[in-house]
Amino acid sequence: MKKYDIGFIGCGNMGRAMLAGALDKGWTTPDKACVHTHSQASMEAVCEVYGVHAGASNRALAEESAIIVLAVKPNVYKDVLLDIRDALGDGQTLIAIAPAYSIAAIETLVDNPQVAVARAMPNTPAQIGQGMAGLCFSANMREDARDRVEALFASFGKVALVREDVMAAVGSVSGSSPAFVYMAIEAMAEGAIKLGIPAKDAYTFAAQSVLGAAALVLETGTHPAALRDAVCSAGGTTIAGVASLERDGFKAALIDAMDASAEKFRAMETQANDDLA
Repeated sequence: MKKYDIGFIGCGNMGRAMLAGALDKGWTTPDKACVHTHSQASMEAVCEVYGVHAGASNRALAEESAIIVLAVKPNVYKDVLLDIRDALGDGQTLIAIAPAYSIAAIETLVDNPQVAVARAMPNTPAQIGQGMAGLCFSANMREDARDRVEALFASFGKVALVREDVMAAVGSVSGSSPAFVYMAIEAMAEGAIKLGIPAKDAYTFAAQSVLGAAALVLETGTHPAALRDAVCSAGGTTIAGVASLERDGFKAALIDAMDASAEKFRAMETQANDDLA
């Protein structure tokens, strides 16, 4: 049995969100969690806030943790994996949350069939326990380990098991889309200001409306088009706005943005695989 339930190599915004959720929901306890970051000051700050242990090094953390979360930027994944692979052994799980590295690429770098890999795409609303993550596993992942990893992601939001070949789509619809939604909130608030609502209230109106609309989709299970139609009275104000959005290509623009995000995701995967050749 390992000393720690979980260890984070790197612990920026996403790593902290995952750690906070795991502790808040009782998935683990501070004495069973460990963090190691490149910055000593950052590591000390995380340990002070959450009461977790500081790892002596990436290798030491990897050796002592049952689950290792790679919460670093994609450009250092290769170096980190090469550094820790000799410290990994039977029954351990690596969790990758960066877009570039596929399960196969990680398995190639680790070169240890006893180590299982989970690949996930969480998003930033995980910081307030409202994340959405897609999750997939290597073929050698045991069922109990799968359940444990799935419960980890459920501790800071919703999680869906997906095929790895749709991970680029997951990256678009959850990983990148909060940025698109923030742009919509900003635009609606600016429109409200233009129409006379004070700026201090306009962003609350816009953000709460998005929050409420999203909650209605999730809680009722009703198709968004049906909910839209329910707001639109014949000859009314809402249908006038909807018609304007349709003329301006609102939905097409969002779909194009998701395509662009997915294209970049796939390009990063290709580059990572080329680097291994």
